[in-house]
Amino acid sequence: MENTTKEKILDAALVSFAENGYKGTNLRDLAAGMGLSKSALYRHYESKEDIWNAVLDRMETYYISRFGSPEKMPPTPKSCDDLFAMTMRMLDFTMHDKRVILTRQLLLTEQFRDERARHFATLHFLNGTKEIYTKIFAEMMENGILKKDDPELLAFAYTAPITVLIHYCDREPEKEPEILQQVEAFVKHFIKIYKKA
Repeated sequence: MENTTKEKILDAALVSFAENGYKGTNLRDLAAGMGLSKSALYRHYESKEDIWNAVLDRMETYYISRFGSPEKMPPTPKSCDDLFAMTMRMLDFTMHDKRVILTRQLLLTEQFRDERARHFATLHFLNGTKEIYTKIFAEMMENGILKKDDPELLAFAYTAPITVLIHYCDREPEKEPEILQQVEAFVKHFIKIYKKA
């Protein structure tokens, strides 16, 4: 029961932090919205900072288990068709998973207040994804699927436009079909250029 309550607190806190920011999140309101007293909330977490860190810890574990990380790599695609499918799966998860959307919203605002949020924002919006694709592209080059090139520069050139389009979709979700078409066209163009003949 305690774990369930703790998880529900983190679910509610993620929404509140994403919508109101850290400073705008009031624990009394958070507890009341869950039908708890503030003292009941403090039986599970010692402070707002404790809840904040638990939210970030849980989201990092959640994201890595579903998306991957430089330390926990997804399987390397065996063909360019596999690369396309993997990219679109990762994109679908990133754009549609409610927890990931809320975390991205939280990181975009709190990166200017909190050093840990800044680190996660840099990792998830740039460096982590680039490192994953650097390793993927290096292996695909080694396996004769992609032309030899600098895998790190190629990963940066591949992930940066997709990341920008994800943020664009966050701001203007009604344009998602058009944005998905742009991503698909970009990935197909990339593959056409770098696929080894």
